[in-house]
Amino acid sequence: MSSEKESESRKLGSEEISREFKTLVNSSDLHYLNHLQHTILGRLQDSNAVLSHFNDFSQHCFAEISGDIARNTRVLKSVKSDLDYIFQKLRSMKSKVMATYPDAFPQDSMGEMIDDKRPDLEMPK
Repeated sequence: MSSEKESESRKLGSEEISREFKTLVNSSDLHYLNHLQHTILGRLQDSNAVLSHFNDFSQHCFAEISGDIARNTRVLKSVKSDLDYIFQKLRSMKSKVMATYPDAFPQDSMGEMIDDKRPDLEMPK
């Protein structure tokens, strides 16, 4: 019986606190806040739907072109390798020509070799 009285007492206390709390806050402000929350919820749901559609579209587009990207990447790596080899051979040939014919090139053309400042585009291994 004592637990029923405690339960009833808690219920009455909760109702009293609820009534007092309602007097502290204007009901029209609460309705306005509720309306704003529903408006924001609607906008967020719309944004979520748009982003989901965009993600699906992006995934579809990437699936279509990923093979081309992979193939072109291999071609570019091959071209880079070929060009590196060609420039290495050209530097070697120029050094041999300079050794054989020291007056073949202007003095400042064989000064210090220009450092290669290109970024390394190779993927980390």
